[in-house]
Parts: sequence; C-alpha cells; structure tokens
Amino acid sequence: MRRLLRLSASLFFFFVLLTACFYLAGIPAQLSLKEALFYEKLDHKIVQCHLCPRNCIIPPTRRGFCGVRENREGILYSLSYAKPVAIHIDPIEKKPLFHFLPGTTAFSIATAGCNLRCKFCQNWEISQAKPEDVEYLYLEPEDLVKKVKLSGSPTIAYTYTEPTIFYEYMLETAKLAKEVGIRNIMHSAGYINEAPLRQLAKYLDAANIDLKGFSDEYYAKMSEGTLEPVLKTLKVLKEEGVHLEITNLVLSGFNDDEDTLVKMCLWIKENLGPDTPLHFSRAFPMYKMLHLNPTPVETLERARKIALDCGLKYVYIGNVAGHPAENTYCPKCGKILIERKGYFILQNNIEDGKCKFCGEKIEGVWK
Repeated sequence: MRRLLRLSASLFFFFVLLTACFYLAGIPAQLSLKEALFYEKLDHKIVQCHLCPRNCIIPPTRRGFCGVRENREGILYSLSYAKPVAIHIDPIEKKPLFHFLPGTTAFSIATAGCNLRCKFCQNWEISQAKPEDVEYLYLEPEDLVKKVKLSGSPTIAYTYTEPTIFYEYMLETAKLAKEVGIRNIMHSAGYINEAPLRQLAKYLDAANIDLKGFSDEYYAKMSEGTLEPVLKTLKVLKEEGVHLEITNLVLSGFNDDEDTLVKMCLWIKENLGPDTPLHFSRAFPMYKMLHLNPTPVETLERARKIALDCGLKYVYIGNVAGHPAENTYCPKCGKILIERKGYFILQNNIEDGKCKFCGEKIEGVWK
C-alpha cells in the first residue's frame, strides 16, 4: 500500500510538473501571436489577407496558403512572429549582394513558411514547414536588434525562407534596426502586394530578388506563382530607392532558352537600368528536382554573354567557386574592381564609388 501511495504521489507530482512545463512552454507561443497587417474582415468571421498576390480568403480556424497566417475568431494572426528557425552570421556576398558593403557580414534570420512552392528550393525543410513543426528560438524584435548590435554586423538580413510571410516581425525589427544605425537587407522572391512592400521599403537599404523565370508558365509549373507581381516588386523597389540586385537560378532545359533570357535582360535594362547587378546562379539537385543535373557552367556563361550583349553592365555567375565571373569589372576600362574567391574579397579597387583606374562611377553602396 505504501509503495502504491508513493507511486501515486510520484505520478501526481510528475503530472503537475508536466502540466507546468506545457504551460510555461506555451507562454512564448501565445506571446508571439501577432495580429497580422494588411487583411480585411468579411462576413461570418471570414477574413481576406492582402499581404501577397494570393489574397487568400480564410474561414475561421483555417490558414492561408503560406501556412503561417491563421484566422482565429475573425482575427488574422501571424504564427511566425518572433520565432526565427535559422540565425546565422553570413558574408554579405552570400545573399548575394555584390554591390552593397562588400566584405562585411550580415546577421541573417528566417522563420518557417513560404508563399511559393518552388520545386527546386534549397531550404525546403524550413520554407515548406509550418511554424509548429520546426524548432525555433523565441526572440522579440528588441532582443534581436540587440544581438545584431553585439555581433558587430552592420546589417540584418531577412532571408533563407520568404521574408514576406514574417512581414510583421521583419517590419518591426527593421524599424528598430534603422533607429540604431543597422541597415536592413532582404532576399526575397518578391511575391508581395504593393502596399505592404512600399511600407517596408521605407526601412530597407538593399534587396536581392529571385526572378525565377520570365513567363507565367514557368512560375506556375515550378513555383505555383505568377510573374507579374514579381516584376511589380522590382519596379517598386527601384522607385523607392532601395539598392537592388537580381538572382536568376538557371535550370538547364527549363528557363535557359535564348529568347527568354533576352526578354528578361532587356526588361531589366529598360525598367530597372543597365547598372542593375544580375546573378545567374547554378542549380543543383534539390527537393523535388533530385533528378536534375547541375547546371552546366557553359549554360551559365552563355546566359551571362546574352545579358552583357543586351547592355547590362554587371553580370555574375554564382555557385561556381573561383569562376572569373564572380569578379566585378569596370564597365568602362574592363579592369578588375572587386576580385572574389567564393565569399572572400581578394582586392577592392573601388574608391569613393568610382573605379580607381579610370574614374568610372560604379553603381552600389560602398560605405
């Protein structure tokens, strides 16, 4: 009997402790619930999200396409607020940003989720996951900015997954970061509506946008998206004065035909300017494209030549370490301005924003 009583008492205290643990573990999760911005309340507690071009209509207890915005009793909440699942200090060149503070570091964060379904995603374990399915660190914007300050990184990067889906977290962090002199950069697919983008752009210093292809057919097949909203994003960022670079992941046989590349490069030149840096990135087998062969280097070199022939001044090849097209060349005299080896800077010949050899002005943010 005594043994039974001791066992009962032990079980009682175990369940008390277990309940307390669940309660305490739930506190951060509840605190991190944040009412979403840019949504509309409809009848019968239905809401419509207007953050991205999907404009999801969401009944009570349901989530939008991204999986991180949930309707609770007619109020739309962000479930990823203050829940970073990835925190790293990266070279700025990894974003990739080649014309923005070269040789510096970027304090980089992401939360779970995405509003696209790219079959070739390299971070699919977190981008295609729900917030509750991935381990996270609870970190309010104030605490995040303090960590960035302590790290010594001059920038904070919203990256890895799709920053649009943790918009509220990014926006509040960006505001605080700007107040203490930390610059904000974003690597995004650009699938966001104009109003939220313009509000965010007031606090953004630089962005690299993935222009995944140049047709609706490609976007629909490979990412379950559309092209036009991304082109609009690029124009808005340019209008708002955000330093802009573009990445095009080249999938051999899918988005590398000459006509498409010419159309894309001419659009960039005519709408964003010939000084806009363009990165052609090598694709490797990932996620649902494991059957894919790595993009041949010759394909990337051909794409770069097409871009240069179209009049773009700064065209790079990415994911091919040691390739000469990692370097920045002066568009006037042709000399190496920034020599790179992977993420390392070997020499920098830009002085006061100009080529030190011929004085040509070089587009970018150099200080």
